Amino acid sequence: MSSERNRRVFSCNLDNWTEDIPTLLEKSELGKLAAAHGRVLLKPNLVEVLAPPITTPVAFIDAITDYLLDFLPHSAIIIGEGCGSTSYDTHHAFHELGYTKLAARKNIELIDLNVEELNHYSNPECRRWPEMHLPKILEEVFLISVPQLKAHSLSKVTLTMKNMMGCAPPSHFRGGGPWNKSTFHTEIHEAIFDLNRYRTPDFTILEASIGMAQAHLWGPECDPPVGKIAASADPVAIDSYGTHLLQRDWRDIGHIVMANGILGEAEEYNLIEI
Repeated sequence: MSSERNRRVFSCNLDNWTEDIPTLLEKSELGKLAAAHGRVLLKPNLVEVLAPPITTPVAFIDAITDYLLDFLPHSAIIIGEGCGSTSYDTHHAFHELGYTKLAARKNIELIDLNVEELNHYSNPECRRWPEMHLPKILEEVFLISVPQLKAHSLSKVTLTMKNMMGCAPPSHFRGGGPWNKSTFHTEIHEAIFDLNRYRTPDFTILEASIGMAQAHLWGPECDPPVGKIAASADPVAIDSYGTHLLQRDWRDIGHIVMANGILGEAEEYNLIEI
């Protein structure tokens, strides 16, 4: 269960990324939490080559890396993702969505989590995934998840715990389906919960400037735009908060209900408005 410190969710109205992100990250003490780690991995949501708010805007990641490079000058900053398409690899998504230029300008490494060296894990308490394969690098980094605020056609919301599906390797989770992580579509809430029992983000920065109101790849944007960014070390708390921003109830989201009290706190968290 989360400590009292980790149950905090920090949120602010968004006027300007370059001004508001440093304020949010300073208040949420990201620098102190990550300071002991020599490598920091930012995991955006680049599920397919589609424009924001479906995917994490490169300008948002740009502003986060500015803060990290200033605050953690001796840490290596990495951007990693494993896209969902079976038609192209993640480096194509990086290129098309502006991440390749960002990485070259700042000398930041880009990695395709779909093809990284894997570790094998097992946990008999996990009914859906009693065995799990995940990139070895996830054990070697301070992992920052940077999801978009989106509804989802199957899991109802896709926030930070759902964002971890980008880490699952297609070699073990495609299952012959039309998407790189197709086996997650079966019992999706249990699948998301079990995945996060093996590895949750160390920290989350939620991009909620607009929001997707009905689904994750199509449909209307939130109207009016949500106009928020938020951060937390508690993945369950920030998913609960994100669900609230989408005008939904976390009690209706299976994977949040399962994770509540185990991986974090969906109800008893402290919301700090900046």
